[in-house]
Amino acid sequence: MDDAYDEGADARHGPDSPSGTLPEPAAESPGPPDAPAESPVLPRTGVAALSPRYQVGAALALALVAVAACVHLGMVFLSVAPANTVTKQHGKAIEDWVYPEFEQNWKLFAPNPLQQNIAVQVRADVLMPDGTTTTTGWNDLSAQDGRVIDGSLLPSHTVQNELRRAWDFFTTTHGTDNRAIGLRGSLSQQYLRRIVVMRMYAGDATSQKGTIERVQVRSSTTNVAPPDWSGEKVSDTPVYRVLPWWTVPADEANGGVA
Repeated sequence: MDDAYDEGADARHGPDSPSGTLPEPAAESPGPPDAPAESPVLPRTGVAALSPRYQVGAALALALVAVAACVHLGMVFLSVAPANTVTKQHGKAIEDWVYPEFEQNWKLFAPNPLQQNIAVQVRADVLMPDGTTTTTGWNDLSAQDGRVIDGSLLPSHTVQNELRRAWDFFTTTHGTDNRAIGLRGSLSQQYLRRIVVMRMYAGDATSQKGTIERVQVRSSTTNVAPPDWSGEKVSDTPVYRVLPWWTVPADEANGGVA
């Protein structure tokens, strides 16, 4: 019994282990570290796939395209830009490059800053109550509008634009000889005449006393003085464009178009 018990105990705990415990298994020695996996070599694409000789050729072609694009954009820019030193010296070359294939029907700079002051002036032949006819002096209507604008925080569009746009309308539909060009010439003349007649009845003391029979309009154009640092010299003498006398119809007389 004892032998059997002892054998059973020895068999359960192991003869060589203290207190009858099983021995720890021997740790396995680590093997050599795994070698890093080699990354696959990607094939070269685009210009890099070309041989050095063709890479040089492609670089030169791209450079020529970039230069041509810059020259073209510069020429188009100068063709629509306001007059400057470059366009004055090389205007023919710019026109030869741009026209007619690359013509632009729009302006890059809008509005184009004016370099002249243009004033619209008018005088009238007035039939007085005693039967005599009196010619008024020149009334500067643009100066009158300017005084109203300077004294108002919120000037109306009529004060700012009515007279100016009427004069622009007239000049674009008439030649330098004041003859109408196209079908809108008569309309522009009638429009301008009605405006100046109303303005004379509203602001001219002589016209208010009688009946306006005729009006004559002129423009006074004066160059804007350049800045002192530019060294540019321009004339400050006004240049006048005088229109012929216009007969005022009966339905416009005495302010009939108010």
